[in-house]
Amino acid sequence: MVWREYSQQHREAVAAGAPEAKLANSLVVGGSAIVVDDQGRFLLERRRDNGKWGIPGGGMQIGEWFEDCVVREIHEETGLDVRVDRIVGVYSNPSHVMVYADGERRQEFTICCACTIVGGELRASEESLDVAFVAFEDLDALDFHESGRQRITDYLAGGPPVLR
Repeated sequence: MVWREYSQQHREAVAAGAPEAKLANSLVVGGSAIVVDDQGRFLLERRRDNGKWGIPGGGMQIGEWFEDCVVREIHEETGLDVRVDRIVGVYSNPSHVMVYADGERRQEFTICCACTIVGGELRASEESLDVAFVAFEDLDALDFHESGRQRITDYLAGGPPVLR
């Protein structure tokens, strides 16, 4: 969707009295990762904040290289050390808004990378209830966020990075 179309939809939503939670008030660069084990299963985390399963990732910190953000977030959330291999895609859906308890309503802007495990031990963190490797065909049995499914599908397509 081009900016003008979103801007028009945004103005119409406000005029129609759309709930505040649907309207973003911040944008943060985030990194996420597709990590596959030697059996072809995908690394997922069950998030503590919403209980849903998804691919691991998080926000970039000021002064941080993007690659370091991805490596840090995967280690913090799963205990695994990874190497970034390539970009899967850039995801910036203005309708994907994450709502936080402090009132922040963050529009998605995430660069998803394909990564290889180089060390560490799988474990849950303060941000995750559980972490596990899951086969693609088993995703439907989980309360799994659709954005993660899209990124896995884009990864499996094996083409150049996508813009979504």
